Amino acid sequence: MIMNAPDQNERFRLSDQYQSLKASVHASLISQIEERNLDIYSWTADKVERFALDQVRRVVTDQRLPINQREIEVLAHDARNELLGFGPIQHLIEDDDVSDIVVNGPYSVFVERAGRLSAVPVRFNNDAHVIRVIQRILAPLGRRLDESTPMVDARLPDGSRVNAIIPPIALDGPCLSIRKFRKNPLSADDLLKLGSITQNELDYLYKRVSMRTNLIIVGGTGSGKTTFLNLLSQWVPDNERIVTIEDAAELRLRHPHVVRLETRPPNLEGERAITARDLVRNALRMRPDRIIVGEVRGDEVLDMLQAMNTGHDGSMTTLHANNVRDAISRLELLAGFAGYNGNEATLHGQIGAAIQLLVQVSRLSNGQRRVMSITEVLGMQGRELLMRDVFRYDPDADRHLDLRAAA
Repeated sequence: MIMNAPDQNERFRLSDQYQSLKASVHASLISQIEERNLDIYSWTADKVERFALDQVRRVVTDQRLPINQREIEVLAHDARNELLGFGPIQHLIEDDDVSDIVVNGPYSVFVERAGRLSAVPVRFNNDAHVIRVIQRILAPLGRRLDESTPMVDARLPDGSRVNAIIPPIALDGPCLSIRKFRKNPLSADDLLKLGSITQNELDYLYKRVSMRTNLIIVGGTGSGKTTFLNLLSQWVPDNERIVTIEDAAELRLRHPHVVRLETRPPNLEGERAITARDLVRNALRMRPDRIIVGEVRGDEVLDMLQAMNTGHDGSMTTLHANNVRDAISRLELLAGFAGYNGNEATLHGQIGAAIQLLVQVSRLSNGQRRVMSITEVLGMQGRELLMRDVFRYDPDADRHLDLRAAA
C-alpha cells in the first residue's frame, strides 16, 4: 500500500524527538492538573488548548528546546488531544472521509477512505501509549482490557464500533480497530445516489417493513449490514414500541419509542455477564411491538426465532453469511450450538415460519456496497425450505434485476 509523503507537520510528529517531547509535555500537564486540582473536563476545548499551549511554552523555555512557534502550536494541539481525546488518532476520528481506522501496534496505522485502505503518517510513542488510548475509550463503558481479558468490543461516544486486542494474544503489540459511524446516517436518497439500491427495491422494502415482515440482513464483514438495518428501522411506524439489543450500541434510530439494551461482559470473577440471549428473553417481558437485534451470532438465535413466531412481527436482525443459502445453514448451526435437540425438518419449519425476507448486502472489490438480492421465504415444501429472489444484482451487467414479473 502506498503512503503519501508526509508534510512538514507530519514529519515533525513522526520523529523520535517529537514523541519524547510530547511524553514530557503530557507528564507536565498531568502534574499541573493534579497539583492545582483542575477540572479540565468542565472547560471548553479552546480553554484546554490555551492551557496546553502555556505549558508547552514553559517546557520549551525550561529545556531550551530548538523548536519554532508552528511546532509549539502542533505540540499544544496534540497535547490537548492526549488530555481530552484519543491521542494521535483524534484527527482521524474527526475526519468525515475516514470510515475505518486500524492500528497495528504503535508504529503502523491505516485508514479506509472511499473503500480503499492506505497507510497514514501517524504513530504512537510505544505500546503503553496505544493501551492508554484504548483504556480511555473503555473507561465510560465500564469494560476492561488486561492480560486476563486481552480482547474487548466497545464503542466511541458517537456509536462507532471498536475492537481492541493486546499482548500476549497480539504478538506485535496492541491492535485497535475502529469502524466509524457517519455523523449523518446514510439515507435512502444516499443509497440511490451511490447505486447501492434501486427505487423499486426501496419501495418494496418500505412496504414489507410497514407490513411487519420479519427480516434478516445478510452479509460479510464491512458489507454495510448495520447501516442498512438502521435505514430499514426508520420506516417502523411511530406508534410502535421498539426494543433494540446489541453487543455494542451502534443503531441510531430516529424513532420516538425505543428502548436500547446492551450486553455486559463478565466481571473480574468471570461472573454476572449479561448475554444477548438474556436480553432477548427479557425484552419479551417489556411489551415490544418489534425486537431489533444488532447481530445474531450465538445462542440467542432460538429466542429470536421464537419471538418472531409469537406475535413480535416485524422484528429484524443481521447475520454474518456470504449469501442467503449460507444464512439458513448458519441459523441451523447456531441453533445447534444453542442446544436445539429437534430434527432438521422441524428446525427448517421454525425458520420458515419466523423469517419472511432475507436481504443480502455485499461490498464489491472496488469498495462499493450493493444490495445483492432480496429473497422471500415461502415456507416448507416437504423437508425443504423454499425461497425465491424478487430482486437480484447482476455484477457483470452492473444492473439490479426486478424478478417479480418472472415469478
